[in-house]
Amino acid sequence: MAAPQRRTRIRLIVGACIAVGLAVFVAANVHLVYVSVTSQPDCVAHAKETGSGPARTVYRAARSSC
Repeated sequence: MAAPQRRTRIRLIVGACIAVGLAVFVAANVHLVYVSVTSQPDCVAHAKETGSGPARTVYRAARSSC
């Protein structure tokens, strides 16, 4: 009669590990969404006009907010 109890214990441990892994995955994604929604990056220096850098290969913002 020891085998069914052992099997049940193993299933509980495996289930708990899966639940913990799923909780960590969900928490990480919630944190990622929170940070992306609440953060506002500062303005950085970029080319204001097309071809204003050396060799005319400088990338610029599509629509500058600064």
